[in-house]
Amino acid sequence: MRRVALVTGGTRGIGLGIARSLASSGFDLSLCGVRPEEQITDTLETLRDSGSRVVYYRADVSEPGERERMLVEIKQDFPALHLLVNNAGVAPKERKDLLDATEESFEWVLRVNLQGPYFLTQAVANWMIEQKNSSVDYQASIINISSISATVASTNRGEYCISKAGISMATQLWAVRLAEHDIPVYEVRPGLIQTDMTAKVKQKYDDLIEGGLLLERRWGLPEDVGRAVLTLADGGLSYATGQIIMVDGGFTVARL
Repeated sequence: MRRVALVTGGTRGIGLGIARSLASSGFDLSLCGVRPEEQITDTLETLRDSGSRVVYYRADVSEPGERERMLVEIKQDFPALHLLVNNAGVAPKERKDLLDATEESFEWVLRVNLQGPYFLTQAVANWMIEQKNSSVDYQASIINISSISATVASTNRGEYCISKAGISMATQLWAVRLAEHDIPVYEVRPGLIQTDMTAKVKQKYDDLIEGGLLLERRWGLPEDVGRAVLTLADGGLSYATGQIIMVDGGFTVARL
């Protein structure tokens, strides 16, 4: 049986880099996002060129009903689910100083980045436990994509930082809870990754990277994160559940 992965936000940016890496290693893909499928036809076809079965589900992970519907459809389309990658996320629509930020923005970012993935993990974990109880050969794992913003404070997007710090704790919580079922849970923590989300601040970080902000003096690419996820999904880092994998070009290495 081919392994099946669910990658949220898997058709653009970091999520697409993850999807490409998984497809190259023989995973079939269930991808979710909020765009109409007709807008991403070329992306889906490119992924299918690798030989993977790829099915797209239009679903907002912050909405309980849409998460539930998506999982019902995945169970109809695939015989099993072996990997959940919680990648979907948003930045504040407008960066505002902590003294001016709105509750509306806070609630929206937290629902998408933390509450949705938390309860999607709950639903998927229960399904994975059922599958594990019915097959001795079944193996599963869960990977959360966070950000260096989990520990690096940005006072003009506090809600984003808090959401990523929450995902980091959620990783530890689920790692503890699912250990008895032999389902490892990991966190991949990217740094400055070149995507449409970071395009608006590209010049700022181009200058900082040139000035030595990173040990590896380049932007990270979605494929860098994809390779880290694939290593975990393939069991290449066993005996490490609950751990954080940094993909940040050395940004968070303390230096004098």
